[in-house]
Amino acid sequence: MKKLLSIGAILSICSSISFAQNIPTFKIDLDNPSGEISSNMWGIFFEDINLGADGGIYAELVKNRSFEFSNPLMGWKTLGENVPEGTLVIQNNGKRKGNARSLLINKPTDFLLGLQNEGFRGMGIKEGLQYEFSLLFKCSKPGLTLHVELLDDTDKVCGSSKISLTETAAWKNISVRFRSAAESKKGKLNIWIQGIGSAEVDMLSLFPEDTWRGRSKGLRKDMVQILADMKPGFLRFPGGCIVEGRDLANRFQWKKTVGPIEERELIINRWNTEFNHRLTPDYFQTFGLGFYEYFLMSEDIGAEPLPILNCGMACQFNTGEVVPLDELDTYIQDALDLIEFANGDVHTKWGKLRAEMGHPEKFNLKMLGIGNENWGPQYIERLAAFQVVLKAKHPEIAIIASSGTGPDGERFDYLDKKLREMKIDVIDEHYYRPPSWFLSSAARYDDYDRNGSKIFAGEYASHTTRPNGPNKNSWDAALSEAAFLTGLERNGDVVTMASYAPLFGHVDGWQWTPDLIWVDNLNVYGTPSYHVQKLYSTNKGTAIIPIKWNDNNVVGQDSLYASTVYDEVSKELIIKFVNHNNKTVNGTFQLDSNKQINGNATKITLSSNDMAAYNSIADPLKIKPQESAVKYSGAIIKESFLPYSFTVIKIPIK
Repeated sequence: MKKLLSIGAILSICSSISFAQNIPTFKIDLDNPSGEISSNMWGIFFEDINLGADGGIYAELVKNRSFEFSNPLMGWKTLGENVPEGTLVIQNNGKRKGNARSLLINKPTDFLLGLQNEGFRGMGIKEGLQYEFSLLFKCSKPGLTLHVELLDDTDKVCGSSKISLTETAAWKNISVRFRSAAESKKGKLNIWIQGIGSAEVDMLSLFPEDTWRGRSKGLRKDMVQILADMKPGFLRFPGGCIVEGRDLANRFQWKKTVGPIEERELIINRWNTEFNHRLTPDYFQTFGLGFYEYFLMSEDIGAEPLPILNCGMACQFNTGEVVPLDELDTYIQDALDLIEFANGDVHTKWGKLRAEMGHPEKFNLKMLGIGNENWGPQYIERLAAFQVVLKAKHPEIAIIASSGTGPDGERFDYLDKKLREMKIDVIDEHYYRPPSWFLSSAARYDDYDRNGSKIFAGEYASHTTRPNGPNKNSWDAALSEAAFLTGLERNGDVVTMASYAPLFGHVDGWQWTPDLIWVDNLNVYGTPSYHVQKLYSTNKGTAIIPIKWNDNNVVGQDSLYASTVYDEVSKELIIKFVNHNNKTVNGTFQLDSNKQINGNATKITLSSNDMAAYNSIADPLKIKPQESAVKYSGAIIKESFLPYSFTVIKIPIK
């Protein structure tokens, strides 16, 4: 036994010596960049899925505020005993634009009567915060007072106020503010209808005061902030399959999402009944977050707006119906009008509407997507009709087109060939694949045509349990994405944009996993995948710098991956390095440059020995970047990389 142990020890020592003698040397050709990095390189894909908009980033707390759901009182409960028939009646007035329904209240005598709203999986209520309750109303017989109460998850009142409905024949907006004395993730709203009288009410609404940038009835601040922290280059909206709809009647129509909030026409969310295992019958789109708000959010967070429009096709996983080619003009006109809404002078029809909504300045739209995950010849012929008109009238607008639902196969090959023949500006590629695909595809774009269409990695996500969900946002998934993204960065002259999808997931209201960012009614946290893309996005650089190992790109040899960029603004060389091994790896970097190298550098590391680890509401920073100051001497840099790690090194260069 002693001899065997001795031999084992000797072999271990020899192995260590051999590893030490074979430390890889990576050559970085700093003075000969191979291309430029797009300023829009890393961005955001937004879709109203998983309660991403209603019940999420749109801060409205009342569900079904305008009684327009398929069940007009979904989300509401009548309070009181033996309420007389005819006291509360839903009225449908077709003369009202976009919002036909309202609630008639007829209370000839005084009795206990109220309404309770359950919110979106409850209401997130913060202690000490002010809330604004508002409604539209008409009143023919004054005398009614609304006593508004916020309840915590034990039904204890934690805030209240009153509002009187005065006589008015025309619709009138009225509001009241009050503070909450407690916090609750699962709060509710009571509206007690006191007194005697008759009224018609609509748009019963409750918003917190701490919205993004303090805008009245705006967006949830913490959810916008976590996006702004990424410093995204673009914001793609509104999706996603939501663009297509299950059928054309329920497609996303941008013109119905602008103008006065109370006139925006609600439709069913296409994720309402999409998955039998996650049915969400109360999921609708109110369009409080409409195209104007999307453009405004893009501007706020410094991202280029990237709207996607329906091309005349419903989702091909559902009805797959198409509009006849001779009826496509309406869809094409929608695209032209959207460009006018974003970029038009205030004296134009749609530019005037933008100004009336509060933004006379142009949004400077530069790119537009036509279709989402559409495929087949029926897509190509419709896309071609858009292309002819858009290039004739707006050659300054880059057209982004779909390459289908995956990165390979007959469907992809057909579209890739056709789109390149059409000289489409940007081809949108999607990949929802297991970690092994991402690890093996780091060289995917190394041989792509440098002179043809550019690539938009529009939807990517590593699925650890595909196709059997739910998928966790594990470190295994995130590290494989980090490895793949070295390939996107190395080919930044071809791949000009990339975004993870989906963006948000509500812990109580999701339909699809994994997702980049998770929320509940009060909290938000980034997954390991979020931290990976944020490290790329906040360290994107301006020029692609070649890095070689034995004269080859570093694309998985010995489970190592690397890319480098130079940032002309910060004057830094930025190395991104993935060690997908279960042991620490040492490496040497040889910087070939006539520039002066400042050895005072920054090292940022994401790592975990537990590949199944993930962040959560309870432990939101289980996996997070660890930053340290490091010092190097000269043009030869020696560094070590933790097992299963993604590292960013920023070296000042003069």
